[in-house]
Amino acid sequence: MATCPECDAEIEVDEFDVDKGDQLSCPECGSNLEVTGVSPLELDIAPEDDDEDEEAEDDVLKDDEDEVADEEETEEDEEEEGWEE
Repeated sequence: MATCPECDAEIEVDEFDVDKGDQLSCPECGSNLEVTGVSPLELDIAPEDDDEDEEAEDDVLKDDEDEVADEEETEEDEEEEGWEE
């Protein structure tokens, strides 16, 4: 049994089923928790995962760049078609 560091709720976790560094969430408050010790079982607030945020942001920027490139190609095609007439 462990205690949520955020809301002090008792969390039933079998210390044999988790390893140090594993993450879980508190069923009471929903906080993301990380196992910081296994004997005795200790939990702490999990660090924010900035890498995932950066990757998602990079994907959005890449999608925006692709859209701009597609628009530029479309404009070039339209201009070329205009010259052919």
